[in-house]
Amino acid sequence: MAVMTSTRVQQSGPVLPTEEDEVAAEGSELLGGPVGRHALLGSTWWTPVRVVALVALGLFALGMVQKIPCYNGGWFFGANAQYTHACYSDIPHLFQGRGFADGLVPYFDRLNGDMEYLEYPVLTGVFMEVASWLTPGGDDLVHREQVYWLVNSGMLMICAVVLAVCVSRTHRRRPWDGLLVALAPAAALTATINWDLLAVALTAVAMLLWSRKRSFGFGVLLGLATAAKLYPVLLLGPVLLLCWRTGRWREFGKALGGTAAAWLLVNLPVILLAPDGWAKFYTFSQERGVDFGSFWLILSQRLSSPPSTDTINTLATLLMVLACALLAVLTLTAPRRPRFAQLAFLVVAAFILTNKVYSPQYVLWLVPLAALARPRWRDFLIWQAGEVLYFLGIWLYLAYTSGGKGAMGLSQEGYHLAILCHLLTTLYLCAVVVRDILLPERDPVRASGDDDPSGGVLDGAPDLHVYGRAARPPQHSGGIYTDWGKGPEERPESFTGEERERRA
Repeated sequence: MAVMTSTRVQQSGPVLPTEEDEVAAEGSELLGGPVGRHALLGSTWWTPVRVVALVALGLFALGMVQKIPCYNGGWFFGANAQYTHACYSDIPHLFQGRGFADGLVPYFDRLNGDMEYLEYPVLTGVFMEVASWLTPGGDDLVHREQVYWLVNSGMLMICAVVLAVCVSRTHRRRPWDGLLVALAPAAALTATINWDLLAVALTAVAMLLWSRKRSFGFGVLLGLATAAKLYPVLLLGPVLLLCWRTGRWREFGKALGGTAAAWLLVNLPVILLAPDGWAKFYTFSQERGVDFGSFWLILSQRLSSPPSTDTINTLATLLMVLACALLAVLTLTAPRRPRFAQLAFLVVAAFILTNKVYSPQYVLWLVPLAALARPRWRDFLIWQAGEVLYFLGIWLYLAYTSGGKGAMGLSQEGYHLAILCHLLTTLYLCAVVVRDILLPERDPVRASGDDDPSGGVLDGAPDLHVYGRAARPPQHSGGIYTDWGKGPEERPESFTGEERERRA
């Protein structure tokens, strides 16, 4: 049964945050106030996308400046300094620790030490290897590690700009939402801790392609992102549910085929030629014990008999399956079909909340999804405040635990509070997104008249498979249907009697 829901008529022109967001309006006073009625938008070089790109560059550079105390010695002389200055990064440490300084080939050459092979997915390993090629040789290892971090930072800066631009262009009428990504403080602080920005940028390109109705291209980029980090494959879940609700099985097949093809193209050579090295990432993830940032760590440190790693793996998997089942129920029974970005945010957030480890850079996974799912500065900044507190908390806790007797920092109880700040603010943002799904009039994107601008083929599509209350629209709706940008010939009032009967 095709279900058409009632809502506002779509507005024309770009959406200006200073007209619909109180925090954005107040913040704009620093730059002269909200945009005026007669402003010549788009008539100068300073287009929204270019502004967002430049702001992203500026914040990324500030994030690099924040690492200067470590660059000038904290990474190399006195391990505790990198924690007290909150400027730790994996990048310089793994230059030697994973064999790049010695010219070893990832996945093929066995490493010395407790890690036999590189424990990162293949495309991330390629990224790390390319950066090592651009790092000059020499006998001064400290200098080489500094240069290696700089080279990686330059490559990651490109990823950051790509990410911000893609978010700005995904919702055509909302380019300024990209500022949420460009100005995210937690993103600037964590951008050069690890290589996660590569997968995040590829995922953003994939979502942009999906919004442009390029289903196979979306799959290809999502497959590449999954070859760099595992979490992007989770986005196939929301695509499956939304295509189920709309009956767009062909589009899901294209997305799934593109994902599988791209992932195999990157991974298959390594699987065939270096199977032990390729498998290290997956075995390491399975065997890894409870680690920083998760509520499992709080339980393990609070309980006199903490559960084993196998038990936690099982429980975490069951919780994630339960979360996915609840998302499926929400998607198929919501009074109006959820937006793709909303479900993408919720499924990745569920993975983060149930996982046995939460490294500070994992916040990057959620930043673009949060900007697209709930583009409101107040809620975004509440969540970011929790993430910044966690960022500071983990380094102060490590300073306390690694500094010896009398070390300054954050005790175990204080660190548990930092973890709770991260968990509660993330849950808060999830709750707001779920509320927007159940009450679509509260959704900022739909309040301005759009349906699902990041949904591509799903944007404005009628529902074919719905259950529960969604299958029984309220009688007082009067059969009102909004065009969502379609031409007059596609609006319900222009349908013939036979067409209306078929769509009912």
